Amino acid sequence: MPTTLLISGGRIIDPSQGIDKVADLLVAKGKITWMGDKGTAPSHADLTTIDAAGLVVCPGFIDLHCHLREPGFEDKETIATGTKAAAKGGFTTVCCMPNTNPALDTQSSIDYVKKTAEIEGLVQVLPIGCITKGRQGKELTEMSELANAGAIGFSDDGNTVASSRIMSLAMDYSYALGLPIIDHCEDKELSDGGYMNDGWVSARLGLRGMPKAAEEIIVARDLALAQLTGARLHIAHVSTEGSVELIRRAKEKDIAVTAEVTPHHLTLTEERVMNEGTNRLLAYDTNAKVNPPLRTKEDIAALIKGLKDGTIDAIATDHAPHTSVDKMCEFGLAAFGISGLETALACLMSLVHSGQLDLKTIISKLTFEPARIIGTGYGELGILMPGCRANVTLFDPNKEWTVDSRDFASKGKNTPFDGCPFKGRVIATIVAGKVVYRDNPE
Repeated sequence: MPTTLLISGGRIIDPSQGIDKVADLLVAKGKITWMGDKGTAPSHADLTTIDAAGLVVCPGFIDLHCHLREPGFEDKETIATGTKAAAKGGFTTVCCMPNTNPALDTQSSIDYVKKTAEIEGLVQVLPIGCITKGRQGKELTEMSELANAGAIGFSDDGNTVASSRIMSLAMDYSYALGLPIIDHCEDKELSDGGYMNDGWVSARLGLRGMPKAAEEIIVARDLALAQLTGARLHIAHVSTEGSVELIRRAKEKDIAVTAEVTPHHLTLTEERVMNEGTNRLLAYDTNAKVNPPLRTKEDIAALIKGLKDGTIDAIATDHAPHTSVDKMCEFGLAAFGISGLETALACLMSLVHSGQLDLKTIISKLTFEPARIIGTGYGELGILMPGCRANVTLFDPNKEWTVDSRDFASKGKNTPFDGCPFKGRVIATIVAGKVVYRDNPE
């Protein structure tokens, strides 16, 4: 491919530098080399031009929380298919969770993910290591070994560390390593046997609910432990109004906490579990079964407010692909999770078009702010600056399209948005100067 790429006439938005202007961007040898007025770029003999008129050009999206399933669950997803889905969704960097088989609790397992991603991945993959061996909550991993192997944080994702003593020790070690604890907050005893939000919908459907308190109890506990240890705590997939308020108060106390929210928790309520078009309320959509569960309109309002005032730092997909067998069954037996990489931008743009969030906030929460959470070791992420790695996303904020899960690059077709009309679509994704995705290329 050509070594030089000119992205011409796009609306460049880079929240890290306060840039919002129509301009040209020049990429050469994997780096951004120049930004300036349209038509004034330095001349190059070997040049390919992308006409970005009408498009937004921004730093490549960063997903702090996704599941690539490999090793062990390649029937659901692989690093190859997951990173292809990421590229299609505009993500140039993804952080993969350790709930694989074997779990990412040793140097060799981290090495496997990194090497496979180098060979088969289309985007940058940053692995997250386990807090405890086998994600069993009983014995800490060799956290220093995982950090040296390239883990960018620690999580027992999906398995909350029940022991406060073990979590406190984990925070002590993570503090010494300068890496965050990434926290799935769920009191398993309280949520045990639950399938969806505990509310009027679960009551009418006859499904056992998962109370908001199950999340908020662990959020409160681990914020207290973060204050005790000084560790960096990152709260994954915040879903309740109460959790937002706990995090807000913690930040006021200068506790080192950050938080993320998913597109589906920002746009769907518990009512989505009920299949549309039925009045019997006897059928339910397993594609809307997710953990934490979809909540209420009041919770969505609190999450959006949290994004606006900085309580919530990032938007992450929690991309959780499953096979059709995992979902085509009765609700109680269905797996939790939504395949979210390829619908993330469109979901978020629905909030922009409805006036609930502004475009710059969305881009900041997908680029600059998650880059800060990952840390200084990856300082070139989330920014469009000459000399930095050319990770760039181009999208049309007004392009209309309808979700068809059959077209997903991901193996996981499990989405509650199948058939939904959206406005806003990724047009191109560039990783280290290489175009890894084009929407309907000529």
